[in-house]
Amino acid sequence: MHVVTFGEVMLRMAPEEFMRIPQALPGRLEITFGGGEVNVAVSIARQGGSASFLTSLPDNPLTDAFEAELRKFNVGTELVQRSDEGRFGVYYVETGANQRAGTVIYDRDYSSISLTAADAYDWETAFAGANWFHITGITPAISAAAAEAGLAAIKQAKQQGLTVSCDLNFRKKLWNWKPGTGTKDLAQQTMREFMPYVDVIVANEEDADMMLGIRADDTDVEAGQISVAAYETVARKIVAQYPNVSQVAITLRESLSASHNNWGALLFDVAHDRSFAAPLDKNGNYKPYEIRNIVDRVGGGDSFAGALVFALNTPESADPEAALRYAVAASCLKHSIKGDFNYATRAEIDALVSGSGSGRVQR
Repeated sequence: MHVVTFGEVMLRMAPEEFMRIPQALPGRLEITFGGGEVNVAVSIARQGGSASFLTSLPDNPLTDAFEAELRKFNVGTELVQRSDEGRFGVYYVETGANQRAGTVIYDRDYSSISLTAADAYDWETAFAGANWFHITGITPAISAAAAEAGLAAIKQAKQQGLTVSCDLNFRKKLWNWKPGTGTKDLAQQTMREFMPYVDVIVANEEDADMMLGIRADDTDVEAGQISVAAYETVARKIVAQYPNVSQVAITLRESLSASHNNWGALLFDVAHDRSFAAPLDKNGNYKPYEIRNIVDRVGGGDSFAGALVFALNTPESADPEAALRYAVAASCLKHSIKGDFNYATRAEIDALVSGSGSGRVQR
C-alpha cells in the first residue's frame, strides 16, 4: 500500500494542561503540528503503512522543522511543495474539561496552501506508485484556490486508478471564501462536485447533514442521543445519491461532557449491502467505548480515518467488520494522547480490539 494525503498542516498552539488562553498569556504555549490530512498520514505510517503528505508551505525554517517531524514518523516528505508566497497557518486550541467545551481559534488566512493554484501542483507525479488518496472537507473550506486544487487532485487520483477516501469534516468557522454565500450552502455546493470521485466516505454524526444535506432522525448530538439505525439510513441515502461510493463510515460520538464521551462507529458496505457497528458486547450488540477523563479529543476523527484506511489496505484486517473494529479502537486510544497525532501502535490497537482495555501497566 502507499497512501497520499493532501491538505494543510498548521502550527498547533495550546496552553498547558486544561488552561485557557487568557490564563496562559503572557506566558508559554505548547507548539506542535497538526491538520486533518497530515494526521491521517502519520497514523498510517505509525501503524506500519506507507504514506506521503502533499501540501504547499512557505520556504522557511518552520517547514524545515515540519519535514523533520514527518521523517520521524516515516511519512514521505517528497511531496511537500515550497512556495514563495503565503505563510504557515496557525490554530489555537483550548482543551475542554467537564461541562466546559473545548475551543479552536483559526489563524490561517493567506497561508501558502490557500494561495497556491491547482496548476502549481504536479498531480500526475504525486500519485505515481500510490494506490490510495485521502482528502478532507477542510481543504476546500480554506479558500477558492484550495477548493480548486482539491478537486483537481481528486479527479487526477481517480484517473490514475487510485481509491479515493474523503472525510467530510465540516468546519463552521471556515467556508467563508465566497461573499454572499452562507457556510453550509457553500460547503454543499462545493462538496457536490467532489462526491462523484469518492469511493470511501468518512463522517461524524453531523457531517452528512451539513455537507450533503442528509440528516439522521431520532438523534440529538448535543444531548448525547444517537440512533445507530438512523445512521445506516443516512449511509444508504448517501450511496443512493452517489452510486460510486462503496463504503460509508460514520463515527458516533455521544458527548456527555467534554471529559466523558461514548465512542463507536458504523460502516456501511455496499458489497455486503449491510452495515457493521463497533465495538460490540459479548452478545454482538453495539456498545460504545466509554471514554472518561479525556486527555485530547482533537484528531480523534482523523485517527479513525487513518486507521480505517490502513486496515482496509492490510490483508488480515481488510474485511469491513475487522477494519471498523480496528479503526474505532485506534481512535479510542487517541483520546488519551495529547496533540493532533495518534502515537498508538498497531500492537496497542490490536490489544484493545481483543478486549485489553483495563489500562494496566505493561511491564
